[in-house]
Amino acid sequence: MDVKSTPRYLYWLFCQFELITCSYLMEPWEKVLFYSFNLALLGLLLYTTYVCVAFHASLALQLLCSFLGNPRENALSVLK
Repeated sequence: MDVKSTPRYLYWLFCQFELITCSYLMEPWEKVLFYSFNLALLGLLLYTTYVCVAFHASLALQLLCSFLGNPRENALSVLK
């Protein structure tokens, strides 16, 4: 994609978004409320996804390590 056409493409995407959500029919103050609500929900979704994915990945790694076992720990228990 050409760098010069990037703003034009983003504007086209924004126009498509306005057509799909019918927000082009709203008054300016309604648009501000609508967009701020949508951005807040998107932000909360991204934050929650980030926190939950990190937590579940940590738990999955711990479970995997417990299944595989720690070879040093097993070797030491045999020596004792």
